[in-house]
Amino acid sequence: MSRVASDQDVDIDLGQLARAVWACRLRILTITALGAAVAFAGAKIVSPQYRSETRLLIEPRAPAFANTQTNDASAGPLLDELNIASQVQILQSADLIKQVINNLKLYNLPEFDAAANGSALTDILVALHLKKNPLENPPEERVIDAFTQRLQVYQVPGSRVIGITFTSKDPKLAASIPNAMAQVYLAIQSGAKLDSNTEATRWLEPEIDSMRQKVSEAEKKVADYRTTHGLLQTNGTTTFTAQQLNDISVELTRVRTDKANAEARAQAVRNALSSGEASDTLSDIMSSQAIQRLKATESGLQSQISDLQTSLLNNHPRLKSLRAQLADIRVQIRQETQKILASIENETKVADLREQELEQQSDTLQANSARAGEDGVGLNALEREANAQRQLLETYLVRYREAASRADRNSSPADARIVSKAIEQVDPYFPKVVPIVVVAAVATLIMSAIIIMLSELFSGRALRPVEAPDVEDGVEEEGQGDATPVPASKLAKPSMLTAAMDDDEEPEAEPVGEAPADDNEFSVSSVARYLTDCRAPLAVSISPTGDNGSAATVALARVLADTGRRVIVIDMTGSGYPSELMAENPEALGVTDLLCGEAAFGETIHGDRMSDAHLIPQGVSDVRRAMRGVDRLSLLLDALTSAYDIVIVECGAADVAGVSRLTRSKEIEIILSLPEIDEATFVGMMQDFQSAGYERVVLMSGGEEAAMRSPARHAA
Repeated sequence: MSRVASDQDVDIDLGQLARAVWACRLRILTITALGAAVAFAGAKIVSPQYRSETRLLIEPRAPAFANTQTNDASAGPLLDELNIASQVQILQSADLIKQVINNLKLYNLPEFDAAANGSALTDILVALHLKKNPLENPPEERVIDAFTQRLQVYQVPGSRVIGITFTSKDPKLAASIPNAMAQVYLAIQSGAKLDSNTEATRWLEPEIDSMRQKVSEAEKKVADYRTTHGLLQTNGTTTFTAQQLNDISVELTRVRTDKANAEARAQAVRNALSSGEASDTLSDIMSSQAIQRLKATESGLQSQISDLQTSLLNNHPRLKSLRAQLADIRVQIRQETQKILASIENETKVADLREQELEQQSDTLQANSARAGEDGVGLNALEREANAQRQLLETYLVRYREAASRADRNSSPADARIVSKAIEQVDPYFPKVVPIVVVAAVATLIMSAIIIMLSELFSGRALRPVEAPDVEDGVEEEGQGDATPVPASKLAKPSMLTAAMDDDEEPEAEPVGEAPADDNEFSVSSVARYLTDCRAPLAVSISPTGDNGSAATVALARVLADTGRRVIVIDMTGSGYPSELMAENPEALGVTDLLCGEAAFGETIHGDRMSDAHLIPQGVSDVRRAMRGVDRLSLLLDALTSAYDIVIVECGAADVAGVSRLTRSKEIEIILSLPEIDEATFVGMMQDFQSAGYERVVLMSGGEEAAMRSPARHAA
């Protein structure tokens, strides 16, 4: 169609767009081929560019003989990100580029001085002052600028490798320049290390000569000081006086020990003589040969006396003679013991005299040692100075030998090496003919198709009007043949009817889902089966006609409880009729007490007196004060839905605004409890709820008589 009315909704006809593109396929293919040919010609006209790359690895390097030297962490370069970045800047430095240009004589190549040849476009731009005249720059600067534009130096991410890339029209030149740059860079780095070693050698030579003279003078001062003050060394570290004092101290300790030992031995002998005890246990007495002989004689006499006493009387001359000999032997033993005691006492006196003599010598040497200690302070100062000069001289000598060993160019390699040399490329880097032609062809094809589709849209040929949805007719009124518009429910279970029907007539519109179990499809039992099948956690019951509708809600809860479902009813009516039907105590705490904060949550839940259902009654607190906290009721409902299979809130004759304050979710079950169906009331309320976004609305009729019955409770 070519035109669309401005006041009518339209939609894009994708089929028309596809047909239009297909109708112009020859034109699109021709344009695509033309674009590909232009791209191919342009790619062939452009001079090919070749690119080659050389890669350097930055790492500390040293000659083989350097492995035996002392490892110094500070001697090598710090290979961190800043060091690698610094090496990249060195490779891009003007001095290095100039050296490469001079080595390869690049200033003779027209490629690096295109401004000297000039071009018509450049002359026009210069004449219009749109571009600076390149001839105003010196030739060397023009060559460096052209070289820099073709050069790329970068660090390979996550490594210490540096890439040197150069682009040129000549593939040989593109390969030779990166390799030449790498060689110049290595030569510069090696030369820098060689210059450092040479400067170190030149500086250390006079310093070593001066330091040797200082060390000699310091050692001479130490020797002269020792001779002058008599601080001669015995074993390299101890002076002669200190050695003598040490020897005397050791000897004095030994003499005092011997003296104490002799005094103890003498006292033991005295105690034995004075008390008359046996001296056999004393080592000094038992070690005497004379005592040993006398003891042997004494033992023999005692044996003879003991043998003769068995056959002779005590006054027998033989026994008397033997007893006299025994007494004489004991006197000799005592006399010999006295001699041993005198000998031990003499040892004590000698040790005492020796102790006194050694103490005098020790006092004399201590005085001399004190004077030597005072003289040693100056000696230590001179020795420290000599040691410091000697250590510094040794350090200089080590550094000098290291620097001298690296005086050769081959002994100081650069801290980098080539890991990949640039090679002459066969295929040009730019232009890539095949990719350019393919991209140009695809882009031309897409743009041509887009232009054709846009022309179809702007002309209106690809637009079509949107047809209005059909409106289904409602069921006939009670006893009439006229149809009433029905807002259909989207539920998958018992369908929603919007017109009243005779109890004796069959409804004209069949419900969606399972067939009803009784004659009234909207009875309490049917609604209970629907809630059981859809496993609805929360249902809000509205009773426009008052207490008779609330009685049907109570009947619904009891039917659900009889099927084994855990169900609880919350009485939010103004009359409190559900509480009157279910609660055993009319003064039981309920929802108003909970909202006012006068009762705990568990205190408001009560059992139904006629079934296993539970109830939260209206309560005894002020309703108006409780309604100020009605917004907190949503938290109560969330807690109850997690504990019960279904929660039924009986709101009485409430409206949409009142239901919206209970819960923000629109996906809840709305039960319109109308024991006697009133078409105007039902249709009006259902339209209000559907306009507010509540699509799951269920009609329930009858049930007041079922609520008034008193079946036996199933509770144990």
